Amino acid sequence: MKKMKFSRIALLLVGASFFACQTENNEQPTETVESEVSPEIVAKLANFDVNVNNVKKVDFLLPDGNTIPMIQMEEDIHMSEDQVMGLPNLQGVTGRNYHTNSLVAQNTVINIIGYTGGGGFGLSNKAQTALQWAVNNYNRLNLSIRFNLTYGTNYQPQDMVVYNNPNQNSSGGSAGFPSGGAPFKFVQIYGLEGFNTNVNEHVITHEIGHSVGFRHTDYFSRQSCGQNVNEGSAGVGANPIPGTPSGYDPTSIMLACFSASTNGEFNNNDVTALNYLY
Repeated sequence: MKKMKFSRIALLLVGASFFACQTENNEQPTETVESEVSPEIVAKLANFDVNVNNVKKVDFLLPDGNTIPMIQMEEDIHMSEDQVMGLPNLQGVTGRNYHTNSLVAQNTVINIIGYTGGGGFGLSNKAQTALQWAVNNYNRLNLSIRFNLTYGTNYQPQDMVVYNNPNQNSSGGSAGFPSGGAPFKFVQIYGLEGFNTNVNEHVITHEIGHSVGFRHTDYFSRQSCGQNVNEGSAGVGANPIPGTPSGYDPTSIMLACFSASTNGEFNNNDVTALNYLY
């Protein structure tokens, strides 16, 4: 059975082909490693139960081709050094839909732009359609956060930008967690043009989920990837959401790995989780 990983925050099902957040199998991301991570950063992450075996300092690629230094953990989660050092205290948990300690402020309109620039960073027509579907999935729930979607190249003043990373060799996506009441801004997808629109929708919806504070549903095991590895709290807390299953939820959009047969839609437990938080 072929398995692929997103960019570190991934999705879906046991039983068909699997795909995971950021990298395929154990391929290294194409963002360049800038330097060794300081012992202070590693210790801080270790104190928050993060797997520090693959923590790196990388040049995170932006949609204009520039890069910014970020700490990469678990292959597809990125945080600045300041965010790592400012991590809150965590609570140890084991199962269900999970969210981080940091959330987007209530009653927020999130201005999200689908990037259409050149150089391979712009979203294809398929990905643009998938982004519209993903935004529709969130907005139709009438949450206390709402997305205002546009397309273009002026991403700097926007709250969130969804773009293609042309330098990745795998299939999936990458994002981060909210900070200071704002969503994580940069949502990358890559290697998805060979998949249908539903798969693109799934990955984008999943990565937006991370950007507003959701962790993987199978955070405690990564069972959707055929693994049995606890991701730890990723330094931002993994808190169970009331009303969601205590065990494995095979159709959640927030599973660590996804299937090529996904329909890209929230299941009932995903909706429960979104309504609980927002």
